[in-house]
Amino acid sequence: MRASIRDTEIFFDIEGLGLVPDGPRLRERPVAMILHGGPGGDHSGFKPGFSPLAERMQLVYLDHRGQGRSAKGDPARYTLDENVEDLEALRQHLGLGPVVSIGTSYGGMVAMAHAARYPASVSHLVLVVTAAHAGFNARAQQIVAERGTPEQQRVCRMLWEGELDTVEKLKHFYAVMGPLYSTTHDDARARDGRARTLHEPEALNRAFRPGGFLRSFDLRPELSNITARTLILAGAHDWICPPEFSEEIHRLIPGSDLRIFRNSSHSIRADEPDAMLDVIRGFIVY
Repeated sequence: MRASIRDTEIFFDIEGLGLVPDGPRLRERPVAMILHGGPGGDHSGFKPGFSPLAERMQLVYLDHRGQGRSAKGDPARYTLDENVEDLEALRQHLGLGPVVSIGTSYGGMVAMAHAARYPASVSHLVLVVTAAHAGFNARAQQIVAERGTPEQQRVCRMLWEGELDTVEKLKHFYAVMGPLYSTTHDDARARDGRARTLHEPEALNRAFRPGGFLRSFDLRPELSNITARTLILAGAHDWICPPEFSEEIHRLIPGSDLRIFRNSSHSIRADEPDAMLDVIRGFIVY
């Protein structure tokens, strides 16, 4: 499905019932908006991993502007601020009240900023392996220098130089970096995931290249504006959004809950999927 909002067209997909039989009445389930990372990817990595959450919530997956199945439009508008405004416009377009917002990695940055700028629009906020400011880049570079193979170090230099400019290079990046993204990395499983994903190099490079918006953003001054109940999930071995960035978010969002998954890297949904789903299900109580 597609929604024409603002100056673009956003693709979204829905999983799960919104109204469920409950004795003599129909009970309304909460709606969760699922935000993918990257930038430069799409929502497909959440399927079918997040499907069990549809037993508790109606899930709305979406692709950020210029990515996945959403319209391309002006690449200059492939930014965090635009993604925040698109998210709020889509929520209104769908006629939704306060939503559960679940953002992973870059999607967590978008979810964080949206919850800070539109606090009345979010009831519950789930931030998975993310960071609130550009400092994660320097720390990730340090970790790759310490832990990475020569080829991993090479492709990461390409990331931060804005040189992952084709789909083939982007797929190679993720193939090489797989063992750092996941402690349980499986080549066959990861290959299938890369094949399903619609990669968009332009969106990634505009974020990470020198002068890119993820090289200078800082959401920390806004985090005290968040009123949603907030759950923060981190992977102890995460190379690109290390757990200290989740700990910082936890300190800055009043009343938030932090869980660190000791056997996970950046992909908790691959490394400890059942534990992650249990924590999220336990947090979303209506």
